[in-house]
Amino acid sequence: MDVQSLINIAAVIAIGSGGWFARELWGAVKELRRDLHDLEIDLPKSYVSKLDMDKRMDHIETMFQRIYDKLDGKADK
Repeated sequence: MDVQSLINIAAVIAIGSGGWFARELWGAVKELRRDLHDLEIDLPKSYVSKLDMDKRMDHIETMFQRIYDKLDGKADK
């Protein structure tokens, strides 16, 4: 084998492995895009509903009111 044949074989191997790597990256990007699209569709369904949030906020406000009442009682003494 002469030097030119060795260079050609090395170039074919390098280009082939580069093409395989690029195809794998392309497939991974397509899969990530599909996953992101699915996430965009499913994410709004998993938010806390307004009714649940209102209930929780009412409970928190009640707890704060109890704390404020206790503080007012302590301030009076």
